[in-house]
Amino acid sequence: MKRREFIKGAAVAGAATAAATSTLSTPAIAQGVKELKLVTTWPKNFPGLGTGAERFAKRINDMSGGSLTVKVFAAGELVPPFESFDAVSNGTADMYHGAEYYWQGKSKAFNFFAAVPYGLTATEQSAWIHHGGGQQLWDELSAGFKVKPFMAANTGVQMGGWFNKEVNSLEDYKGLKIRMPGLGGEVLRKIGAAAVSLPGGEIFPALQSGAIDATEWVGPWNDLAFGFYKVTKYYYYPGFHEPGTTLSVGINLDVWNSLSTEHKAIIEAAATAENDYTLAEFNARNNDSLNTLINQHNVVLKKFPDEVMYAIGEASGDVVGGVRSDSAITAKVLDSFLKFRKQSIAWSKLSDQAYWNARILPFKYAS
Repeated sequence: MKRREFIKGAAVAGAATAAATSTLSTPAIAQGVKELKLVTTWPKNFPGLGTGAERFAKRINDMSGGSLTVKVFAAGELVPPFESFDAVSNGTADMYHGAEYYWQGKSKAFNFFAAVPYGLTATEQSAWIHHGGGQQLWDELSAGFKVKPFMAANTGVQMGGWFNKEVNSLEDYKGLKIRMPGLGGEVLRKIGAAAVSLPGGEIFPALQSGAIDATEWVGPWNDLAFGFYKVTKYYYYPGFHEPGTTLSVGINLDVWNSLSTEHKAIIEAAATAENDYTLAEFNARNNDSLNTLINQHNVVLKKFPDEVMYAIGEASGDVVGGVRSDSAITAKVLDSFLKFRKQSIAWSKLSDQAYWNARILPFKYAS
């Protein structure tokens, strides 16, 4: 090549490189801003769940001074709700906000990091995750799918659900078409119900059309928002299936490992703060919402008969214990969970349960 042609070619190449650099050097990149895509299993801005995901994202943005931002995609906006885990696992999205029992098809062990029938309450679940070895087991389980998990919300004790007819005995569950995910759904199948798992946005149409006869969702605050009272009136408690449901954030493991120490700490702190805040929010909103359901919408509040709860408890023990054969990691999670559950029951008899029993004694209090 002649020297003049070489210099001319180099100049053109240099100009092209400069143009490309100018195109790539957007303000976000120039300022070192990293944006993560978060997909959820919740309808957009749904109270407590969708709003919790948005608040979690805002916490990260605020704490990082804008150097780490999270863009939230509600259910169906980027991927279908029940495909959120796969989207994060394969890198289509960076993070998800959902409930781990939705992924039980991958491993039964995931149920224990959301809720299991007759399992742990919200405070007990947090104690197990933080101080009982739960987080380490969760990390081990999720790493097999290239995900790093955190607790990110809790609904507290959930309600038993909405029914088109009264539940007076176990026979009333026979053939009942009910929406209930996770191991709770397996318990109901064991006693003769036809349990299905549906994302939140599909429940009301299924009830309205008669595709299902009953459903559980969360509790009065969320159930009022979905308007279940418009199609069914019997509202049962307590929810045996979800005594303190953890909602979670999962992060693609490669993305997590690529983050700075500061950004990792910010995400963990945001998840922990949101976990506490959301539990408080549910506890603050549920009673007023229940009063609205009863007094304004004529909902009939019913307690499950003790014999039904006992029979469901027996079936729950069989179902929960039966997951041991699922895999070695599931067996490890189960053993850890059962040990902590036993300790929690012993302590709660002397602490929370004893205090609650004392507080409802009919003595006069300040007015």
